[in-house]
Amino acid sequence: MRTRLRRNSVLKRPRLTLFAIAFALAQVSLASAQEKSIVVASTTSTQDSGLYGFILPLFKQKTGIDVKVVALGTGQALDMARRGDADVVFVHAREAEEKFIAEGFGVKRYSVMYNDFVIIGPKDDPASIKGARNVAFALQTIKAKGAPFISRGDNSGTHIAEINLWKGVGIDIKKEAGPWYKSVGQGMGAALNAAAASGAYVMSDRGTWISFKNKADLVIAVQGDKLLFNQYGVILVNPAKHPHVKKELGQQFIDWLISDEGQNAIADYKIEGEQVFWPQRE
Repeated sequence: MRTRLRRNSVLKRPRLTLFAIAFALAQVSLASAQEKSIVVASTTSTQDSGLYGFILPLFKQKTGIDVKVVALGTGQALDMARRGDADVVFVHAREAEEKFIAEGFGVKRYSVMYNDFVIIGPKDDPASIKGARNVAFALQTIKAKGAPFISRGDNSGTHIAEINLWKGVGIDIKKEAGPWYKSVGQGMGAALNAAAASGAYVMSDRGTWISFKNKADLVIAVQGDKLLFNQYGVILVNPAKHPHVKKELGQQFIDWLISDEGQNAIADYKIEGEQVFWPQRE
């Protein structure tokens, strides 16, 4: 009897060992799959416009890499990357992006695509600027007439661009804003909602405006000025600053965005037949 028990025990050990090895390999494989992902700190407009929902499945199908997007204003996205909480940043404020690189937090900036900003306003157009293609005239008129204007006020790419436009017409909006100018300190959707609720003007990126559902009485008042050009760039977070950055996977994402396949995917994204972003690699 004892001999039989020992024999059975000996026979079971190889099976148990093989099972343990298979289980361990499965765990390693699972861990590897889980690690094949990156975090992208992104401006809200690329998320709110629906672009990621269109292009990221194509990227994953090509590479097997999951992209986890954290959508913030550009300033907050760059700060997140400075802390090492992202592998890649995808934003739209070139001066801030170049400062980020100069500080050593980013490796290299790649231009990816562009669209434009538009000035949105109520149909009754209290400032009488509808149809203007001169944004300087529009802003000066809004201020002169005290027409209500909503600002994001969140240090996003859109907010930075808006402040720069006021400066360009000689207006320090932080000092000269009156009761007509309201800063909401929130994202583009919230700013558009506030404008819809109060019959105010607001500056928006075109992509978010096209995808925005609660348009109410709002329409595009001003568009077409070259000063409203809106370019997007992508940057790998510097692994010399943050060694845990997934530099190979992050660079794969960047390389795909500026490849023919990625650029075509960006161009192919449309909302109700209308193109939202134009590819532009440099």
